[in-house]
Amino acid sequence: MASVCFYFQVHQPYRIKKYKFFNIGQDHNYFNDASDTSLNNARILDRVSIKSYLPTNAILLELLKKHPEFKLSFSLSGVFLDQIEKGFPEVLASFQRLVKTGRVEILSETYYHSLAFLYSKTEFKAQVLKHRRKVKKLFNVVPQVFRNTELIYNNDVAKMAEEMGFKGIITEGVDRILDWQSPNFLYSPQGTKKIKLLLKNYKLSDDIAFRFSEKSWSEHPLTSEKFSHWVTSHNGNGEVINLFMDYETFGEHQWEHTGIFDFLRSLPGEVLKHGQNDFVTPSEAVDRYPVRAELNIENFISWADEERDLSAWRSNPIQEDALNKIYSMEESVLRTKDSKIIEDWRKLQTSDHFYYMCIKWFADGDVHKYFNPYESPYDAFIAFMNVLQDLELRVENILRGSIAVNPILNNAKQII
Repeated sequence: MASVCFYFQVHQPYRIKKYKFFNIGQDHNYFNDASDTSLNNARILDRVSIKSYLPTNAILLELLKKHPEFKLSFSLSGVFLDQIEKGFPEVLASFQRLVKTGRVEILSETYYHSLAFLYSKTEFKAQVLKHRRKVKKLFNVVPQVFRNTELIYNNDVAKMAEEMGFKGIITEGVDRILDWQSPNFLYSPQGTKKIKLLLKNYKLSDDIAFRFSEKSWSEHPLTSEKFSHWVTSHNGNGEVINLFMDYETFGEHQWEHTGIFDFLRSLPGEVLKHGQNDFVTPSEAVDRYPVRAELNIENFISWADEERDLSAWRSNPIQEDALNKIYSMEESVLRTKDSKIIEDWRKLQTSDHFYYMCIKWFADGDVHKYFNPYESPYDAFIAFMNVLQDLELRVENILRGSIAVNPILNNAKQII
């Protein structure tokens, strides 16, 4: 049997506006708002909702009604949920309708789509627990399977996920890790007792997410019949085919005119034509299939870029500087007990901010520029560090019990 496990990542960050040096001490609103002329958070979310989220959710609801065997899962970042809860209630309602079918699983992740595990286990746990509470509030379910930001993973991530009560964890099926082994089985992370590891089949996932509309691809056009045949061919040498991708694949990365919606509409029916195929959620895969081997993954992996490592966020000095600075503020920020300061600090941890500072512009360049409001990685760094200086001054003012003043010429270290 070949079980298909669909997982879609849904995330939109609070992008930082082009925050200038002379804003420091004057402007505590760090994120793109309606008055900003650059890529605006609300405008982007409205566009993606119209092109992707709403039509795709409608199609999936139709498919769930048509095919009782069809199932799927989402990971919805906390910052995405905050934005749709506040300004896009119809989008939230469309996701809630899917979950109410009982065949759509919600996964756990860090609330702020952050790299917290790499820098602070305490902050990491706090964000995961906050995300769990948010999912329970909005969908009345408690996540059982965990996915770290950008599928960042090693043995230690699995150990902590197990300690926090998760029964499954998902990551990338990286060739250099698997060697001769297949991503189409469940594995046991080294050093754990019960938690099971699901691996993305990146070749089949990327056929949809990246190659679907590539006319130079030898398999173009990709039809649901062809793809279901590829899935079925794994019968006998695989148990679960994990198809993990960004949800914006449907309608945004692959526009409607490419035929991506028609492909999605017909895919479940084509897969189910073969009696040995079915669909499972990640939790069902964990419950149904046994562990076939232990995997030892000591170095961090991810699903980002060709390298599938941490280089998308930590490959140059400005990224390292920004990351070290934001996490060095943890103790002082939390000591303020100021909810607005803590919330701003956590929004600034979102991985996208550091992705925009990446200078890898080879095959992955177009990906790094997607919805990027900055003209260069250095522009992203300048805005981020200026914001951190303002945040640091707010923290200092509270901790010493003073009223905020304009400190630009006194204490601020100018970034030019």
